[in-house]
Amino acid sequence: MTAVRVGSARRVSWVDRFLTGLRIVLIALIAAGLVAFVAQQISVDNPFARWRNPDATGLTGDQLKGLVVTGIAQGSMYGLIALGYSMVYGVLGFINFAHGEVFMLGAMSGFVASNKLSANGYWESNFFGSFVIVVVIAILVSTAAAVIMERVAYRPLRDSPRLIPLITSIGVSFFIQNAVLGLLGPNSHSYPQLPEWLAKSRSILTFEIPGTKVMVMVVAALSMAVLWWVVERTKTGKAMRAVAEDKEIAALMGINVDRTIVLTFAIGGAMAGIGGILWGLSFRSVTHLTGFLPGIKAFTAAVVGGVGNLGGAMAGGVSLGAAESLGPQLILEPLGVSGVSQLRDAVAFTALVVVLLFKPSGLFGERLSEDDRT
Repeated sequence: MTAVRVGSARRVSWVDRFLTGLRIVLIALIAAGLVAFVAQQISVDNPFARWRNPDATGLTGDQLKGLVVTGIAQGSMYGLIALGYSMVYGVLGFINFAHGEVFMLGAMSGFVASNKLSANGYWESNFFGSFVIVVVIAILVSTAAAVIMERVAYRPLRDSPRLIPLITSIGVSFFIQNAVLGLLGPNSHSYPQLPEWLAKSRSILTFEIPGTKVMVMVVAALSMAVLWWVVERTKTGKAMRAVAEDKEIAALMGINVDRTIVLTFAIGGAMAGIGGILWGLSFRSVTHLTGFLPGIKAFTAAVVGGVGNLGGAMAGGVSLGAAESLGPQLILEPLGVSGVSQLRDAVAFTALVVVLLFKPSGLFGERLSEDDRT
């Protein structure tokens, strides 16, 4: 037994040493990149900056502001999707990997609805009314998909080991992808052209922000505010928090656990539907695979912010979007890495590794049930 304990201690020490070394390497790379960036900003002829990247030109103030705005807008959409991951995990304790496809269904239903409205002339003549209709349709479709998913795929497995519903969620994800592929085909589907007054840039606090990004940030902020009010100030929200804490005790207190779980999926689906519409209007192109990568990044955002923490999910999404937008230009490009514009995904997942190395519970801490804490 003594030998076993000594061997275990040695293994732990080597793991600790490896993680410590990895932390040092990552800190050194980030610091070197930032120092090189500052050197480029001071002077493109700076010897250190030229040594690392002879072709460096630095960034103008407007370019840097544009990257910040892009990161916040992109991160806001990640945050809306991440809310669904956090809510489901908080109540059921597993990650619903099909949630990205709920987001995709919202984007696809928005594409269908907006093109129908455009074909009849309503999109151009009454954009605000059309936008409200498209958002409502996307929310209804995504909410219905999330509720059906819970009732058909997850409720029968509620008392199973967590690995089983996790694998089931992956199967549901592929099923939805292929169902949409069969209905709408593999080609990219485009949203109608946005009105000129919405697409043009606006000057806000010296930031030149395109109208679509203003819309994304405003809608995301309003959605988060409404969700916070529902969770913190309504009986439904109190029931959700009680079920997330302990389902058995909540049932003894008279809370309908099944209905509360359905409502959790429905609210998460609604947030994903709003995110899908914003994504479609921002990029104006969606496919049956649109939900895959944003879904993975939203899950990453939920982990970065703290699993089960709703405020952390949105903050994690914004942080991830900012890292994805700023990281390549502020760290990789000054170090002489080529093709930095194609390394956004790598930067996003590296940000996850960095957060987990220094704070495994996420930036704002996890909110787990009594069983999970035990």
